[in-house]
Amino acid sequence: MAEKKKVVPNWYSEPTPPGTYRSLFKWGDPAGFKHPNSGLVRLVMDTFDLTEEQFKQPLDLGLDPVDVDVPVMLASQHVQALSALCGEENVSTDTYTRIKCSYGYGMIDALRLRNRIVENLPDLVLAPRSAEEIQHIVAYCDQNAIPVYIHGAGSTVTRGKEAVKGGISLDMSRHMNRVVAFNETDQTITVEAGMTGPQLEELLNHAPEHLGAQRSYTCGHFPQSFEYSSVGGWVVTRGAGQNSTYYGKIEDIVIAQKYATPRGLFTTCPHPRSANGPDFDQIMMGSEGSFGVLVNVTLKVFRWMPGNRRRYSYMFKNWDDAVEACREIMQCECGFPSVFRLSDPEETDVAMKLYHIEGTPADTFLKLTGYQPMQKCLLLGLTDGERGYAQNVNRKIRQICRKHGAFNISFAPVVSNWEKGRFRDPYMREDLEDFGILIDTLECAVTWSQMKEVHAKVRGFVKSRPNTVCMTHISHAYPQGGNLYFIFIGKIATIKEYLDFQYGILSAIQQSGAALSHHHGVGKQTSPWLEGQIGTPQMDVIRALKNHFDPRNIMNPGGTLGLDMSPEQQEFRWSKDLEE
Repeated sequence: MAEKKKVVPNWYSEPTPPGTYRSLFKWGDPAGFKHPNSGLVRLVMDTFDLTEEQFKQPLDLGLDPVDVDVPVMLASQHVQALSALCGEENVSTDTYTRIKCSYGYGMIDALRLRNRIVENLPDLVLAPRSAEEIQHIVAYCDQNAIPVYIHGAGSTVTRGKEAVKGGISLDMSRHMNRVVAFNETDQTITVEAGMTGPQLEELLNHAPEHLGAQRSYTCGHFPQSFEYSSVGGWVVTRGAGQNSTYYGKIEDIVIAQKYATPRGLFTTCPHPRSANGPDFDQIMMGSEGSFGVLVNVTLKVFRWMPGNRRRYSYMFKNWDDAVEACREIMQCECGFPSVFRLSDPEETDVAMKLYHIEGTPADTFLKLTGYQPMQKCLLLGLTDGERGYAQNVNRKIRQICRKHGAFNISFAPVVSNWEKGRFRDPYMREDLEDFGILIDTLECAVTWSQMKEVHAKVRGFVKSRPNTVCMTHISHAYPQGGNLYFIFIGKIATIKEYLDFQYGILSAIQQSGAALSHHHGVGKQTSPWLEGQIGTPQMDVIRALKNHFDPRNIMNPGGTLGLDMSPEQQEFRWSKDLEE
């Protein structure tokens, strides 16, 4: 069979002009790119029956300037009072800045911006300079019933900071990104909530130079949004990093927090454990700005020993064997790997295309030895920690994988290739979207005993839509279970079509018995499903906490955590302007 012609689409490769719609929905660096390679292009062309001609002209690049002028509705006396609190130079009223602090990086945000839908903006964006200043702002807003939203670094995918009630947005990124305290004896660091992942790791990796420490450290928290997410965002959404199987999710790393609330400053105690009633750190984490503003947080830090890292990758003959091996690895009590990522058959086949392994002698060898397309599964990862620990965990993984019939491909640069691109994959989204191809994700948490059924049911719903790619992986694991991360690629023409599909996936996740979110939080997007997920008695506790901290409902109102939802949200509709 003749080899198919390599097609290079007309990707947009110029730096994104500032002030344009594209600059609002583009991921990361305005000049950064990771164009889909020929393997992904061929998959898209074959799946959606696209021709080379259709890849010559993008639909709409969004390069026109944002020239809409949304008026400020907040009364002038409030504008003046808030400007006095934080300084006029730290107040923005221009529409572009207000959009940036309300819209996130979810697909619904990108689709609205591509359709020039500008809605739900704060009236003011304030850049506070201290915890005390934030408390004064919150107190003033509470007294005058002004809604308060919080912008960290902007990477939310759940409409977590969207200012649906107007009011103000607090931009924590400009000033609130300093070290408050570092304690090497306790191995903790306290930082302000606006600090980004790279800022934190730079400080810790070079702690002797920056912090006067005896050695180097790491926080161990590396979400895919690492380069463009904030510490505060990690905490209030209960985020997870790609190395969480060893270091833990953020709720395992947090030691203490300070919030500015309508009730005043709320500070938790920095003890590693206590039996002083309910754990207030756990109560506040995941609150998504609905109780107050996280101003600083104390985190555990870990010794940074990259020289001890070990990489591994294995190919299994089928999903059932691979999942059983992963369960045994997590339950054998030899220690935990750091990165632990298992791809299902469809994701594995896509990876074979992406890395140009399909059709090579290695691919032929795998087929001849029983590792067939749409059956085989790839496990890859890292082990970290003390040298002997990392080696022992790596050795135990090898033994268990061999027992379950896996082929050891750790000699190949599979993991190093994944590491090089792991923070850059989101750049491909807008490239595909330029041609009407949407790629998006939803994730959930499951027990091992649920894993097979949830995978089958949710994947079955996604595949019930014709010509839709559905890739799934486990990327965070525990002795009792893990997460399932569903990635779908589809040719979707309208916002309504996208939302209907997304809502169907969320319903399939809930009906399968899985937790609706493992690490992205709830925001305003998933909130209609929350009470059905956790139960009314639990939801009543959230309502009681909300009433305690924020009785006037000024903190992130408009549906966050399933609170004060509009009729449209309750009916799974999100905007009066969304049209076919």
